[in-house]
Amino acid sequence: MTTFDDRENAFENKFAHDAEMQFKAEARGNKLLGLWAAELLGKTGDEAAEYAKEVVKSDFEEAGHEDVYRKVSGDLGDKADEATIRTKMVECLAEAKAQLMKDV
Repeated sequence: MTTFDDRENAFENKFAHDAEMQFKAEARGNKLLGLWAAELLGKTGDEAAEYAKEVVKSDFEEAGHEDVYRKVSGDLGDKADEATIRTKMVECLAEAKAQLMKDV
């Protein structure tokens, strides 16, 4: 019975770790997206960092990434089209995952 319990605990720990890493990757990806959008909006320094935080916070409005897209799209207006924003979202998430893997 101990072996079964150990395997169950290992599985639960891996699941929790994977969920935490996904959350961190999404938050970091949203921050990178926010910094990119801030640059397009002409924000720099603390103003850009604050905007990036707003983008990260916008992800807590609903499940999925549409809330982040709406925030960035609404703020950018005609500075970037839908395809550009969505492509950048994918790129930022990939970059965030790569950064997290480097940190491990």
